[in-house]
Amino acid sequence: MSIYLDHAATVPMVDEAAAALTAQMRVVGNASSLHSDGRAVRKAVEDARLSISELIGCEASEIIFTGTGTEADNLAIKGFYWNAVAANPSRNIILSSAIEHHAVKDPIEWLVEHDGARSIEIPVLADGVIDLNFLRDYVEAHRDSIALISVMHSNNEIGAVQPVAEVVAIAGEIPVHTDAVQSLGKIDFNFAKLGVTAATISSHKVGGPLGVAALILKRGLDITPVTHGGGQERDVRSGTFNAPSIVAFAEAAKVALTKRDLEFKRISELRDYAAKEILQAIPDASLNGAAGLPGILNISFPNTESEALLLLLDSEGISASAGSACSAGVARPSHVLLALGRSEEEAMSSLRFSLGTTTTQQDIERLVEVLPSVVSRARAAFSVKK
Repeated sequence: MSIYLDHAATVPMVDEAAAALTAQMRVVGNASSLHSDGRAVRKAVEDARLSISELIGCEASEIIFTGTGTEADNLAIKGFYWNAVAANPSRNIILSSAIEHHAVKDPIEWLVEHDGARSIEIPVLADGVIDLNFLRDYVEAHRDSIALISVMHSNNEIGAVQPVAEVVAIAGEIPVHTDAVQSLGKIDFNFAKLGVTAATISSHKVGGPLGVAALILKRGLDITPVTHGGGQERDVRSGTFNAPSIVAFAEAAKVALTKRDLEFKRISELRDYAAKEILQAIPDASLNGAAGLPGILNISFPNTESEALLLLLDSEGISASAGSACSAGVARPSHVLLALGRSEEEAMSSLRFSLGTTTTQQDIERLVEVLPSVVSRARAAFSVKK
């Protein structure tokens, strides 16, 4: 029996999304074509756009479909930065949290290396929430030099939920972007209520297909595009519409939002049960970060290595991760855990169990049953290697 505890990496596709994807794939037509076949596909895309907008509290015209969340983050970071420096070359500071996903960190680093940007990271407190006092003081002192602020809505490794509305209040006229791919369908996320300038969401994090996401960009704003072509999506993101995936994205989001409150309670209880049982079975293990997202559980197991733990769990039929799937396979400590004050050794001995709609009580019981043996074997290997 396979037990999947890596929902933060990708969520199993829900039946409604699979059905919508399959049906739309059989419909011929390019949504940019003017003939009736093209117009029919375009209507399906626009209906999906409207459906998503109603679910997340934005205007339909504010949704820009992209291929991935990474693409949407790049669009926001680079687009806002280029806009800012074009208007005022001295406005070149990008503020971001110390625990951003690499989809935000890496384009910022690229802009530092290639385009004269200055990167300032907002530190986080012990629970993984950003230091608002640092942000407030920095913005007050450097307001005229800041191009944009990017603070993720919730963290993919430790589950910490950030006070994004307060960030917006501090920012004032400075654009604020939030990566919300982990939040949609799990906790309350409303674009208009948050007041952010832009936000990123992604289909496969809510039970939709891979290969489609969206940048939500406040109406009336234009940002410098990263790619150029046919001018689709407000001339911000050119490219042929992936109509089947867009339609399926809307269906998945609808299902996720319908079940969100009930699933939040159920999954939170499972996570808390797992944490209690694991810490009881392995007393020197320790939790990383405070509970925020319902399904994220990040635990350090001293005198082990994450890679060995993952392989041993996999041999027991349990899928987990050592952090972000986008940086999987790279043997380096998590920058998120380092930002919490963990040592490199602690960060390299940590696992993330991410629970979701398919997770059951039996799954957690099986994890708790095999984990002591897995940790014992990983420690034996670690002592030999050391």
